[in-house]
Amino acid sequence: MKVIASHNALNAAAKARELLLAGARPLDACVAGVTLVEDDPLEHSVGYGGIPNEDGIVELDAGVMDGKTRRGAGVAALRNVRHPSQVARLLLAQTHRVLLAGEGALQFARANGFVEENLLTDTARRIWLHWKRIRSNIDDWREPPAEDVEADVAAWFASYRSPHAPREGHISRSEMPTIGTVHVAALDDRGDLACCTSTSGHAFKIAGRVGDSPILGAGLFADNEAGTCGSLGHGEANLENLSSFAAVELMREGRSPEESGLAILRRIAARAHPEQKDAQGRPRFNLWLYLLAPDGRHAGVTLWGPKQFALADKQGVRLETCVALFPGPPPTQPENPDC
Repeated sequence: MKVIASHNALNAAAKARELLLAGARPLDACVAGVTLVEDDPLEHSVGYGGIPNEDGIVELDAGVMDGKTRRGAGVAALRNVRHPSQVARLLLAQTHRVLLAGEGALQFARANGFVEENLLTDTARRIWLHWKRIRSNIDDWREPPAEDVEADVAAWFASYRSPHAPREGHISRSEMPTIGTVHVAALDDRGDLACCTSTSGHAFKIAGRVGDSPILGAGLFADNEAGTCGSLGHGEANLENLSSFAAVELMREGRSPEESGLAILRRIAARAHPEQKDAQGRPRFNLWLYLLAPDGRHAGVTLWGPKQFALADKQGVRLETCVALFPGPPPTQPENPDC
């Protein structure tokens, strides 16, 4: 039995472990773990309290996949429902469909009794308003004096900005955070695998933007015969390279989780678009892969380190260090609103 999860999902990994030990199926354990993170208003990249799109509206994506049946489902651009992972789980259970988006996803959630609510917390709202005031010097908004910026808002921007970004003057969209998602994957004692990914997407994204998280083969993939892989980071890179599917296929060929993950990261780095690379030809974005093989071997890999991931097994719950393709933090983001 083993659970691997993103760095922000230590409590989710613990919950999934508890349920697996009690006999729960891996998919149910993964969704239950992810639900904890979706409920946390302090986790600004997932669920309730997630950072909104550029219009100030929280839109959520989530996907699930069962390695035993090789079936999965996802919801995208879902508004007003804080648990997209649960909606995706029901879509898998109740229908033959793989993806619902926007109003259709919301109608499906309503039909299943999900309560609609405003997902924009006060903190997320103030972060969004601050972004509107500092993002540009060509529109109607005036940048606030530093002494007027609330401490929690300032802390959020300080923690997510690129360390290479200039500290003075206006902030472009390229300096805004792009990383945020939760992923949980589980292997039970029967040899069954499953995974779940949930996100509010890139901060201040274009309304309607859908990332990799709800897309099978991009943000997540699971197959009992080969393994499972999930991701967070720059979703478009996963979509363009079908990273999770490709990594699982390498494990199917006999490569270890670490070897498979690093091979895919090298491929992504080589294929990054010219405007996404620094002067040394390295991608300016970051990307994590979390891999779990049917025999229990695991790995967390990242383009840029140092980073951690959560791991749970019969010995307990802990954080481990990802293997990084490049040392140090990524360079400043490229001038691209979706990177």
